[in-house]
Order: sequence, then C-alpha cells, then structure tokens
Amino acid sequence: MSSSTAIRPPATLAARGRKTMDPARGQWVRFTILAVVTAIVLVPVGAVFLLALQPPVATGGSVGFASFVYVLTQTATLQWLINSLWVTLVTVIAAVAVAAPAGYVVSRGRNRLVAGYSLLLFIVQSLPVIVSVIPLFILFANLGLADSLIGITIIYVGGTLSVAIWMMAAYFDSIPISLEEAAWMDGCSVFGSFLRVVLRNSLPGVLSTAIFSFLVCWNDYLIAVIFLRSNDKFTLPVGLQTFFQQNATDWGPVMAVAVIMLLPPILVFGCLSRYFSVGGIGGSLAGQ
Repeated sequence: MSSSTAIRPPATLAARGRKTMDPARGQWVRFTILAVVTAIVLVPVGAVFLLALQPPVATGGSVGFASFVYVLTQTATLQWLINSLWVTLVTVIAAVAVAAPAGYVVSRGRNRLVAGYSLLLFIVQSLPVIVSVIPLFILFANLGLADSLIGITIIYVGGTLSVAIWMMAAYFDSIPISLEEAAWMDGCSVFGSFLRVVLRNSLPGVLSTAIFSFLVCWNDYLIAVIFLRSNDKFTLPVGLQTFFQQNATDWGPVMAVAVIMLLPPILVFGCLSRYFSVGGIGGSLAGQ
C-alpha cells in the first residue's frame, strides 16, 4: 500500500502538467487558424495593391506608381476624392449630433411614445434602400437637389440615423443611471448630466457610430449613381466605374483609384482603434 501510494503523486503531477499545457496549445491553434483566415481574406487586397503598380496603357512605362500619378493628374480622381471626403464628413457630424441625444431618449425613456419611436426606427431600418430611391429622386428633382452633393448628403444622413440611434442607445444602456443621479444631486440639469457624464463616458459608442456612418457613406454606390449626373460631382465609387470600358479595362488606373478609396478607412481605423475602451465606466462606480 505504501509503495503504490508513493507512485501516485508523480502521475497526478503529470496529469496536472498536461492540463496546464492544453490552454496554451489551444491558443496556438486558434492563432494559427486566425492567421490562415486573415491571410486568405487579405489575398484580394494584396492583388489590388499589386495591380495598382502596373503602368497605365496610355503612358506605358515600368512597374511603379505611374498609375497613381496618372489618375491624380490626368483624371478627375482628386475632385472625386474631395467630394467623397466632404459628403462623408458632413454626414458623420450630422448623424452623430442627431443620434446622440435621440439615442439618450430611447435609452432612458420608459413610456409608450418612446416605445413607438423605437418601433418606428426598427421598421425604417428594415426597409431596403431601393424602396425609397425613386420617390426621393422625384422629390429632389422638383427641389433642384437631384444632381447635388447636398442632396445625397441629406439622404445619407437620413439613411444612417435609424441604425446610429440604435447604436447610441445600446451604448447608453451600459452606463449606470446612478452616475447621472449623482450629477443631479450636485445641481446638474438633465441636459448638463447628458453632456458632462453620459456623453463623456460614451467615446467608444460615439466612435463606433461615427465609423458606421463613415463606411455607409464612403462605400455607397447605388444612391450616388442614381442622383449624380455631372462628372465634377461624382464621388469615388461612381468615378471608379467610369474607368471600365466595354471591350477592355486598364487595370492599373482602376486599382490605383481602388487603393485611394482604401486609404481613408484604414487611416480612420488605425487612428481611432486605441480609443475603443469601456474600462473607465466601471471605475466610476468603484467603492459603491
């Protein structure tokens, strides 16, 4: 009995060692799978960058940045880029400015009017865009906004508001109301507590809403191609399709414009990713 008892502890320690090694091995397996999936997803992006280095047929030359120089100097790509940036910036600012207080009302309101408003938002965001395009085109044509950047900006703001309000309301729900009550006890008004307490602790939610509005507006093609007719008012997605020809396509300039379209979203995510943190909210309630 004593000898068998003396042999068991090493076996137990070995079993414990295997158990401690399994999580690390699982992490390596997950990392490998994610790396493979990421590499597969990035293959088309890499192909875009490689094709963008091909020289344009009109000028010829060797592999390099000739296509970028060509599209920026010999075409209206720079004007299309400015149009896209202007429309997107205005849309993001307007969408966040309206969605933040509206989302606060949806989050904190508990009555039939707010519930009906939330249901209306759900119905609006579930409708496909094509349903409203034709009536909006007729309306905007009568108002003189059919071929206008202001016109499509209004449509973008209205199209992103429903989802943006839902996103802001969902984040406001994660902020304890006790923080606002403490501000009210100190003499702060409801609007003041919204600005100084709720909105200051909602930076990740605001950024998520802004990025969503940015991507919807930046990548849109359907609305822009229907409402815009003048070449100098095209956005980048609409301007890109002008490079495609019926019988042949010069892929160097096409992919150069595609790379230019990729750069702003990459810069936005790279600059704002470090602000996505919700740890500060929990620390506000420490000791309660």
